[in-house]
Amino acid sequence: MSITVYYHPGYAAPIGKHVMPIDKFARVAAELEGERGIRLEEPAPLTPGQLRRVHTREYVEAVRTGEPRALAESQKFPWTPDLYPSVLLTGGGCLAAARRALDDGVAGALVSGFHHSHGDHGEGFCTFNGLVVAAEALRAGDVVGDRPARTIERVAVLDMDLHYGNGTASLAFTRPWLFNLSIYGNDYLANTAYRDVTERRHDDGANHRSIALAGGSGRDEMLAAMDEGLAMLEAWGKPDLILYQAGADPYCEDPYSPLALDHDDLLERDRRAFAYAKRAGIPVAWVLAGGYTKDVSKVVRVHTNTFVAARDVFG
Repeated sequence: MSITVYYHPGYAAPIGKHVMPIDKFARVAAELEGERGIRLEEPAPLTPGQLRRVHTREYVEAVRTGEPRALAESQKFPWTPDLYPSVLLTGGGCLAAARRALDDGVAGALVSGFHHSHGDHGEGFCTFNGLVVAAEALRAGDVVGDRPARTIERVAVLDMDLHYGNGTASLAFTRPWLFNLSIYGNDYLANTAYRDVTERRHDDGANHRSIALAGGSGRDEMLAAMDEGLAMLEAWGKPDLILYQAGADPYCEDPYSPLALDHDDLLERDRRAFAYAKRAGIPVAWVLAGGYTKDVSKVVRVHTNTFVAARDVFG
């Protein structure tokens, strides 16, 4: 079996020197080209109508035009005319992977899920929330590329970025058909990360749940949190699709990470996520997230390992 993974050179907007290594998507794609069992494909961009199911017209127009500038840059990226086309493509990659997973059981996109993005503004390097946009498009039965329309009802997000997925949680609040599970090592609120997860605590809801990993947590604590969280998902009810956000920033050398997780630990995290989906008979699409380690090759290795884990489980 070949696993389809979506990549487009246009994912990377030219935003200049930035803490987010924007070239990592191309580097991951280059590494995966040498792997067996992979099919790299280019996605179609999102449409403005697909964005507006989730985001306000004012916010979409701000990102498109650059005005008002404060709103266009609310995600902490410097605005350029190339930003809007790039985020249409990254969202398109997430949607294409989600649609493909419904047919193949598993697919991936070399994009971020942008889980800090809210309906009316961005945060934390996250412009449009590709996870929720993809879920809404599939619920609406949109035709995706060459994949015929296929309608689903319930979607679950398994978010294992270092940071709490506050944007997705805020969007889940008004979408009872969406379950968001965030297992994190930094809390996040109003464009601010909180390394000490005991410093503050947000409110969970019936369909947006979270588990904080204390500083120093390693493999055992992470896997126990996954078992606990996946039990919450099962109690909510079986979804038609899982969107898995596989963050690279929990890695122990990441400057933002207080966790004791190495490459092998994160590979086991990914295997556990994919094995759960396969065992439960739930299609799963994964996206990448985070990763600020100075040696970008170590970030790339976390991301390529996510594909390796998918191949180990499904291949």
